[in-house]
Amino acid sequence: MMRGGKRWEPVTERKILVVEDERTIAEAVAARLRAEGFAVQIASDGPGAVEAARRVPPDAIVLDVMLPGFDGLEVCRRIQAQRPVPVLMLTARDDETDLLVGLAVGADDYLTKPFSMRELAARVHALLRRAARSSAPALLRLGDLEINLAERRVLRSGVEAHLTPTEFDLLVHLAGKPRTVLPRERLLADVWGWADASGTRTVDSHIKGLRRKLGADLIRTVHGVGYALEVAT
Repeated sequence: MMRGGKRWEPVTERKILVVEDERTIAEAVAARLRAEGFAVQIASDGPGAVEAARRVPPDAIVLDVMLPGFDGLEVCRRIQAQRPVPVLMLTARDDETDLLVGLAVGADDYLTKPFSMRELAARVHALLRRAARSSAPALLRLGDLEINLAERRVLRSGVEAHLTPTEFDLLVHLAGKPRTVLPRERLLADVWGWADASGTRTVDSHIKGLRRKLGADLIRTVHGVGYALEVAT
């Protein structure tokens, strides 16, 4: 039996792992996601979460940062080392440093507590939609940047960069219109599937992640507007 966990309920093929040590929050999140039609498993500590993901790989993870055993950042790091999986992080603080570290170890999105269950469910659906998008078997080359859409691999100057699923989707979207400034609101709508502009910091944080992994010169900031991919075409 897994520590702090429950076995999968055979409801649908979409499996969500909820990692949260506060039982009330964990059960509330699980109840909402089950109402959305997902099969849900709960883990209450770091080791239990990693073991749960190893035994039955989830389609997405809702992951609290503060956990016993080891924290959510380490959980994310270990699970992503096994296989890429969309991760929605839950944090009690709206701290940019924590957010950037979370994105660096493979998280795709985040919510700051307290949050509404409706918003959490919408974020999980958006993560799964992005992960499920089919990629054409094509290779995109822009200057020294090479994007393999079929294999979801990215190289710059021949060196591979390991991107999260959302970072990859964001890069592909920017690469679709190189040197064109795309507003944050449009990126939120096209990449994240959000209808409002409340998550512009999410865009900014993912851009920072891309710059860190691919070079600070790759993406140009147009202050007050958005971003453009700056590569030779």
